[in-house]
Amino acid sequence: MFGPGEMSRGRGGVAGGSREALGSAARLASSGALLQILFRVITFGLNAFTLRYLSKEIIGLVNVRLTLLYSTTVFLAREAFRRACLSGSTRRNWTKTINLLWLTVPLGVFWSLFLGWVWLRLLEVPDPDVVPHYEFGVIAFGLSAVVELLGEPFWVLAQAHLFVRLKVIAESLSILSKCLLTVILVALLPHWGLYIFSLAQLLYTSVLVLCYVIYFMKFLGSPEATKKSFPVSRMTALLPNLDGDHTFVNWNEARLTWSFFKQSFLKQILTEGERYVMTFLNVLNFGDQGIYDIVNNLGSLVARFVFLPIEESFYVFFAKILERGKDIKLQKQDDIGMAATVLESLLKLVLLIGLTITVFGYAYSHLALEIYGGPMLSSGTGPSLLRCYSLYVLLLAVNGVTECFTFAAMCKEEVDRFNFVMLALSFMFLCISYFLTHWKGSIGFIFANCFNMGIRIAHSVHYIYNYFKESTYRPLMGLLFSPLLIFVYIISGIITSFSEVFLCCNEGWLARLIHITVGSLCLTATLITVFFTETKLIYFVRTQLLSQYTRKET
Repeated sequence: MFGPGEMSRGRGGVAGGSREALGSAARLASSGALLQILFRVITFGLNAFTLRYLSKEIIGLVNVRLTLLYSTTVFLAREAFRRACLSGSTRRNWTKTINLLWLTVPLGVFWSLFLGWVWLRLLEVPDPDVVPHYEFGVIAFGLSAVVELLGEPFWVLAQAHLFVRLKVIAESLSILSKCLLTVILVALLPHWGLYIFSLAQLLYTSVLVLCYVIYFMKFLGSPEATKKSFPVSRMTALLPNLDGDHTFVNWNEARLTWSFFKQSFLKQILTEGERYVMTFLNVLNFGDQGIYDIVNNLGSLVARFVFLPIEESFYVFFAKILERGKDIKLQKQDDIGMAATVLESLLKLVLLIGLTITVFGYAYSHLALEIYGGPMLSSGTGPSLLRCYSLYVLLLAVNGVTECFTFAAMCKEEVDRFNFVMLALSFMFLCISYFLTHWKGSIGFIFANCFNMGIRIAHSVHYIYNYFKESTYRPLMGLLFSPLLIFVYIISGIITSFSEVFLCCNEGWLARLIHITVGSLCLTATLITVFFTETKLIYFVRTQLLSQYTRKET
C-alpha cells in the first residue's frame, strides 16, 4: 500500500527542518509535474478524439460555461481554507483545523445552488437542437463540485504531511476513469451530448474522494502511522468534533481564512476572467468559445503541468520556513537564506521555460494546430491566438512563483490590503477584456490577461524587493540571464521565423519535417547554452528537483 512521502534529507549548512521541507516540496513538485504531464497528454488526446465526433458548440459549452460553474463553486468554497490551513507547522490542533475544513461542504452547497440558479435562469440557454440536455449538465457539474468538497479534510491533511504518492495515485485513477468513460460514451453514444461529460465529471470527483477515504481507512491506526506520530489516529477524528475547550475552530485560522476568502473571490475573476466575460457578456458564440478554449488549453499545457505543481508545492515550502508578518531580521537567517536561494533558482527556472515557449511558440503555432485539429483550428484566428498565448505563458510563469512567495510571506493585514489591489485589477480586467474583445475578437482576451498579469508581477516583485532589501540576499537576480543566452534566443527566433516562411511557401510533410528539424537544432543550441551559462540553476534542478523525484522512498 502506498504511504506518505519520506522527508528528504538535505546537506549541511541549513536547519534540518528547512532541509526536509525543501526536499519534500521539491519531490512533490516533481511528482506533481509528471502527474500533470500524464493528465495533459491524456486530455490532449481526448480533445483531439472528441473533435471528430462532437460539435464545437458542445465542446465550447462544456469547456467554458459548465467547467466555469464547477471551478467557481470549488474555488470559492475551498481555496481560502486551503491557504489558511496549509500555513504554519503541522504540529497543531488538527481537530479544530478539520472542523474548519468541513465548513467547505455547506459553503459549496450554497455556491452550487446559487450559481446553478444563475446558470439556468439568468444566462442564455443554448438551442436544445444544437446542445441538448443543458439543465442536466448544470445540475451534474454543480453536484460534482459538492462531492469533491467532501474530501477536503483528507486532502489538506495529506498535503500538509506531503503524502506524495497518495496524491499521484488518487488523481491518476480519477482522471483515467473520467477519460475512459468519456471515450467509451463518445464512441458509442455521441448523441448523448452533455450527458457524456456530466457523467464523466461525476465519476471523476467520486473516484478522487474515494481514493483519499480508502487510503486513510487503511493508514490510520497502522504501525506506519504510529511510527510517524501521525496526529490523527482514527477515522472518526476526521469528522467534525468538539475539542476539550469546546471551541469548534481555531479562530486565528478562521480569520486568516476570511482574509483569503475575500482575496480568492477576486483572484478567481482574474484567473477565469475570459470565461466570465464570454459567459455573462456573450461576446463570442458557443462555437468560437470552443475554438478559443481548445487553443487556450493547448497553449497552457506547460503552465499546468510544470508551473502549477511548482507553485503549489513551493508555497507549502515557503509557508513552513517563513514566519508571516515577522521582520526578516528576527527570523532564522538560515531559513531566510534558504528561501532566497530557492526563490532565485525558481524564478530563473520558470523564466527560462517561459522564454523558450515564447521564442519557439511564435514559429510553430500554425504547424501545431494543423497537426492537432486540422483546418478547423489552423485556419482563422487559431494560430494568432496560440502565438499570443506563448507570450502570456512567459508572464504566467513569473507570476506563479512571485505570488507563491508573496502569499506565503504576507501577514493578515498585508493580505487584506492586497485585496484592494485585486479588486482594482478585477474591475480593470473585465473592462479591458470587454473592449479588446470587441476590437480584436478572442485575441483581446489574451491581451487583457497579459496586461493584468504584468501588473500582478510588478506588485509581487515590489513586495519581494522590500522584503529582502535590508538583507544581503537578492533573489530577484533570478530574473536576469547571461548576454550569451539572450543572444542565442534572439538568433533562434529569427531562424525559426524564416523557417516558417519557407513552410508557408511549400506544402507537404517534407517542408514540415525541415521546419521541425530547424527548430530542434535551435532548441538544442539553446539548451547547450543554458547548460554552460546557468550552472547554478542546473545544480538546483539536479539536486533538488530531479534527485528528489528519482530517490526511492524508504
